Amino acid sequence: MPKSYVKLLTKMLFGRQLFVVLFTVVWLFPKNDLQPVQAQLNQYCHIAPAAVKAKQRLRLAAMKGNSQAQSRYRQLVQQHAQAVRECRKRTWPQVQAIWARLYPCDAQPGALDEIMDQIMDKGYNQVYVEVFYDGRVLLPAAENNTAWPSVIRTKGAEYVDLLSAAIQKGRERGLKVYAWMYTINFGYSYAQRKDRQEAIARNGKGQTSLYVVDNGSQVFIDPYSQQAKRDYYQLVQQVLRRRPDGILFDYIRYPRQAGSNSIASKVTDLWLYTEATQKALFRRAKNNKGLELIRRFLKKGYVTAADITDVNQLYPQEGEPMWQGRVVAQGKKAVQSPQNRQPQLQWDLWQLSVAHAMQGIVDFVALAAHPARQKRIPGGVVFFPGGNQTVGRGYDSRLQPWERFPSNLEWHPMAYANCGSPDCIVSELERVLSMAKSGTKIIPALAGNWGRVMSNRPPLEAQMQALRKFAPKLRGVSHFAYSWQHPEHDGERKFCRQR
Repeated sequence: MPKSYVKLLTKMLFGRQLFVVLFTVVWLFPKNDLQPVQAQLNQYCHIAPAAVKAKQRLRLAAMKGNSQAQSRYRQLVQQHAQAVRECRKRTWPQVQAIWARLYPCDAQPGALDEIMDQIMDKGYNQVYVEVFYDGRVLLPAAENNTAWPSVIRTKGAEYVDLLSAAIQKGRERGLKVYAWMYTINFGYSYAQRKDRQEAIARNGKGQTSLYVVDNGSQVFIDPYSQQAKRDYYQLVQQVLRRRPDGILFDYIRYPRQAGSNSIASKVTDLWLYTEATQKALFRRAKNNKGLELIRRFLKKGYVTAADITDVNQLYPQEGEPMWQGRVVAQGKKAVQSPQNRQPQLQWDLWQLSVAHAMQGIVDFVALAAHPARQKRIPGGVVFFPGGNQTVGRGYDSRLQPWERFPSNLEWHPMAYANCGSPDCIVSELERVLSMAKSGTKIIPALAGNWGRVMSNRPPLEAQMQALRKFAPKLRGVSHFAYSWQHPEHDGERKFCRQR
């Protein structure tokens, strides 16, 4: 009998546990699996399926305590990370990112490794991890002093820091990990706080966003509210303590409404009916006549010739009603009758109201991004290319003035147009490029999946190819979302189901 068999039998007799380990290694990992696996990549920097499967087997064995598999798994992760890094340097886009939401179940051993492996395997070098959504924050419950509950609230898991763990696991694979956050949308939990009711946005019909958004989970705040600003600023600071590689601000807008309400065409459609917003609006008046007309316009939704006559009598020493942004030719308007002046004054008041609502959004995102700038952490804004459009004499109900967002932030336009071909996506991006200041870093977000049509959306390959012509203006593209590419895994993670 060969000596090797004698030794094996001896170990079986005197060390059954060792035999089990050896058998597991041989059975799970043929000789080739324990040798260096070459990470062959395709034109999109995807790692070859054979290498992916080998790494998966090693990961599963490593989780069972196999030290040899653990060592080999770590080596393979590093090899694959280096291969993707080199591929991205020579392949457009140089930045390829994916959006991902984490669940409490992802705190289980090995869960984040599997997620980050799958992201790296598809050639991504950035991941945008959702850290504030649906009124919950991805912070440890024991360290969460924000206005929102933690995503993980399981007893005994108060110190689980899923965000920090995701940042670490991502970086081990060469991934930059951004914190992705809702912004003006504070979530339903915020609306349940009796001490935050004044911070919630209201329109002139007495409605909050709970009444105009179908799913009932979106609660948009008054961007002029000092309370809302303090709450969000504190949240951003808590997130940045985890030192993510960047931070992205999403939902920088007002609610998206349906049907005829999708167009804001009168002042009562606007989210101006909170104390903080109105006080800020009144401060834009430059004289008493202007202030009085603003008050009447908000209250009634219009001004009449009689209103103009009234303010002339109230403040005879003043000339033309004035507010920020209003320019009047000297001496021209004063000689006209109130009836002739009314249409222009009403239009100017409407434009002031829209501009004021939009300015609140711009100011809020500038405030939110300030802590990141202080720490020299890149920031970015996420927006719909159509969110700033005018429709006749009205405006898209989202009132998202993205063309005025700071150009020193990354721009992440959600190019989600769905027409069965990439043409409408290209049109959306062309509009963004035409309105962006020179030097603005633009990273469009595409929706879809690799290799197949999804909800009438072309495969990601087709969308990427269509955007290729914009290089080198575009050095980055992101894909929404991990859950779309791995729907079964996403369902398992939501409910902690084992494969």
